[in-house]
Amino acid sequence: MAELAINTGRAAGPAKRRNWPMELNALFGLVALALIFELAGWFIRGDSFLMNWSRLSIMILQVSVIGIIAVGVTQVIITGGIDLSSGSIVGATAIIAMSFAQAGERNGQEFTDAVFWAQGWVDLPVMVPILVGLAMGLLAGFVNGAVIAYTKIPPFIATLGMMVTARGVAKWWTEGQAVSNPTESFTALGSGMMPVVIFALVAILFHLILSHTLYGRHTYAIGSNPAAARMAGISVEKHLVLVYSIAGMLSAVAGLVAASRALTAQAGMGQMYELDAIAMAVIGGVSLIGGRGSIIGTFIGMLIFGVIISGFTFLRVDAYYQEMIKGAIIVAAVVADIYRQKRRGIVD
Repeated sequence: MAELAINTGRAAGPAKRRNWPMELNALFGLVALALIFELAGWFIRGDSFLMNWSRLSIMILQVSVIGIIAVGVTQVIITGGIDLSSGSIVGATAIIAMSFAQAGERNGQEFTDAVFWAQGWVDLPVMVPILVGLAMGLLAGFVNGAVIAYTKIPPFIATLGMMVTARGVAKWWTEGQAVSNPTESFTALGSGMMPVVIFALVAILFHLILSHTLYGRHTYAIGSNPAAARMAGISVEKHLVLVYSIAGMLSAVAGLVAASRALTAQAGMGQMYELDAIAMAVIGGVSLIGGRGSIIGTFIGMLIFGVIISGFTFLRVDAYYQEMIKGAIIVAAVVADIYRQKRRGIVD
């Protein structure tokens, strides 16, 4: 029974009835939302919401960076944890990596205000800022995982501490100053539809890893029942460190893409990204209790988020109302998840 739960991404329980896949529920929700905005568009604006490639491409671009974070957050939540530090890791990664990605001159103009101008560290190969950024995210995620696994501090508290620390590092690195003027090779990371391509590659990779590898089975097992996983010979502590390290690294990837796309990096980049990423996962059917969820569901949750943002912008709904509605949808998704778990007898 436990093996079945691990392979399917569902918590083990009595098979009294055939369970409706959460991904399918999320897909129906996505289609319903899209149709509602399509009808509202014709009635309110006399225009189509869906039949506009430019609008749809912008919608995907808007959520692809947070979608990369959501892939890592999904794995953390499946283990029964949470990661509140991802947005701050984006900000720290973006500003540190950008300082190693600055051009020394362009069109005969020298950028003497570059962070490492005096050291001569300008016009560096693009792999330098990429590796620096990934190392930053990996380190932050490793610290998160080690603190959670070996001190038994609740993930909420541990990652909250990292959220504050990483944001402080981002502000300290350049004393609150923005960093800009990246090289053309670094800029290419965020140009055109490249953020969407990067998200797609990340999502496909980790979908395959979670579905078909020992890493995935251990991740679901720990989320379903940590004690049983430990008795089955799984090194729960080491695996949690690995999961949080991967989540930190994916936040760093998002930071690199965000900085490249914006052509500048600021200490405040990534604010609230962590909550949006968690929301994408939960809306897509990832259970906050742990042991259930998939990258496919998170992908659908990301699209739902994109449709909500783009649809309300299309209908010219004020941004304040958008935030209120998004919050209500997130709460509704969590309540629905708890109700499903009660029906399965997983929670009281």
